[in-house]
Amino acid sequence: MAASAIERDTAMPNPKRRHSKQRTAKRRSHDFLTPTGLSECPNCHERKLPHRACRKCGTYKGRDVLVTKEAS
Repeated sequence: MAASAIERDTAMPNPKRRHSKQRTAKRRSHDFLTPTGLSECPNCHERKLPHRACRKCGTYKGRDVLVTKEAS
């Protein structure tokens, strides 16, 4: 008897009706991943993230800011 009283007080609500395929698809239409916007390094023409130093040549806005294996 005690178990049924606890189950009655803590029971979670369940959906009354099934969601249609269209409604589910509309909800999931915003769940996609957007591709990363990459720009080209003006020094070595390698693809890099915008507003960040290039990992290959180590330059940012025309200045050397990172020490790379190529430079040393």
